[in-house]
Amino acid sequence: MAIRAVMFDFSGTLFRLEQNETWLSHLTDSDGDPLDLEAQAELMRRMTAPTGQVVQLSEEYQHAWENRDLDPALHEKIYLEVLRKSGVSRVEQAKALYSRLVDPSEWTPYPDTETALKDTAAKGAKVGVLSNIAFDIRPAFAARGLDQYVDQFVLSFEEGVIKPDPEIFRILLDRLGVAPEEALMVGDSEEADGGARALGCAFALVDPLPTSERTDALVTALREHGVL
Repeated sequence: MAIRAVMFDFSGTLFRLEQNETWLSHLTDSDGDPLDLEAQAELMRRMTAPTGQVVQLSEEYQHAWENRDLDPALHEKIYLEVLRKSGVSRVEQAKALYSRLVDPSEWTPYPDTETALKDTAAKGAKVGVLSNIAFDIRPAFAARGLDQYVDQFVLSFEEGVIKPDPEIFRILLDRLGVAPEEALMVGDSEEADGGARALGCAFALVDPLPTSERTDALVTALREHGVL
C-alpha cells in the first residue's frame, strides 16, 4: 500500500543538539578543574540519548527519569541530576547548560531536513512530527520556515504518553487521517520509534550522527519507501 503520511521523530532525526564548545568551556568539576573534551562529549551524549538510562539513580530520581518526557518539571529535575552525576557539580552551571537543552533555537536541523519535509508535502503526503520531549519544539521549525510543511505535531508532554506506547502513534495517525499501514515512521531509535511497527506502520531507522556527518539519510529513507 502506498505511503500517505510520514511521521518524523525530532531529536537525532530532523534536528540535533550539537556540541557547542562555548557552552562547555566554563564547566568545572568538583575540584574546580575544567572538564576535558572526552567528558564534554559524554555530557552531550547523556543529554540527548533517546533511550537507555545514562546514570545510576535513586528511587526518587528513577521515577523522574521514567516520566521525564511527560512533565517539564520532572524533565528539569532529572537532567540537573544527570549533569550533577556527570561531573557538573555546580548548580548554576548545570542550570545554564540545561537551559540550552530546552531552547529550540539551539537545535540544528540536518542538511536534508528541509528537503525531506518540503518534498514529502509536495508529493501530497501528510507530514507529522512525533517526539518524546518535555518542551515545545514548534519554534525550532517556525524560525526556519519549516512549520509550513508539517501538518501535525504530537509531543509527549502535551499528550501524556510516550513512545513506544502505541497510543501516541494512534493519536498522530488519527490527526493525520491515515491508517497505520499507510504511514511511515522515521526515527533514530529502534526501541522508541520502532514501536510504530506494532500498529502496522512501516519504519525507517536513521543514525543520530552529527549533522556534518549525515547529509542525506532522511531523503534516502523516503526514497527507499517510495515516498519520494
